[in-house]
Amino acid sequence: MYRILLVEDDTALAAAIAKTLSDYGSEVKTVSDFRHVTEEFLAVQPQLVLLDIMLPYYNGYHWCGEIRKISNVPIVFLSSASDNMNIVTAIGLGGDDFIAKPVDSMVLGAKVQAVLRRAYEIGEAGSLPEFHGAKLNPGDASVIYDGKHIELTKNELRILQVLLDHKGKIVSRDDLMNALWQSDMYVEENTLTVNIARLRKKLNENGLTDVIVTKPGSGYIIV
Repeated sequence: MYRILLVEDDTALAAAIAKTLSDYGSEVKTVSDFRHVTEEFLAVQPQLVLLDIMLPYYNGYHWCGEIRKISNVPIVFLSSASDNMNIVTAIGLGGDDFIAKPVDSMVLGAKVQAVLRRAYEIGEAGSLPEFHGAKLNPGDASVIYDGKHIELTKNELRILQVLLDHKGKIVSRDDLMNALWQSDMYVEENTLTVNIARLRKKLNENGLTDVIVTKPGSGYIIV
């Protein structure tokens, strides 16, 4: 059973979400003090956070940043403001997915289950895949390079795993989206672009440049 922390100030909606996810076998804890979300996060130690954007005191972007300082736990945003700018901002700040309000119970259940699967059911490799003088360590979701451990989000880890599984071959955007989200039916096209950009930036900042090459109209490749 996975523990999910729900940060939603609409009590009726929070109760409906909690029931839906409980039916999927998860234990849902709802935040009660919106001034101290981080403290409740530490007390619950969830495997996933569902986070509304518009909240009392501080918005969801603030709390995403605070949680990301202490944990790589998957974060899924909830919002009625589902325009591209909000989606890009949410993913860019460390979110793993975005669900638009009003929340459809089937979409909610499918997305949450997909995030949990890719976060906690990724098999550990017997030997560490190598690229550009670095090693990918799925066990602790990091890249080992030049004596440093570069921490990855679950999405970043999965992207590198898929590209390294097909090293030297182009992986299409559709194949990457299917690997990350099982189906691209409910996923915005730019969500993958934001994840790739964030991963590239992280690698570049640590000296790993030109690792992921874009093949326009085809996909991505690690040579």
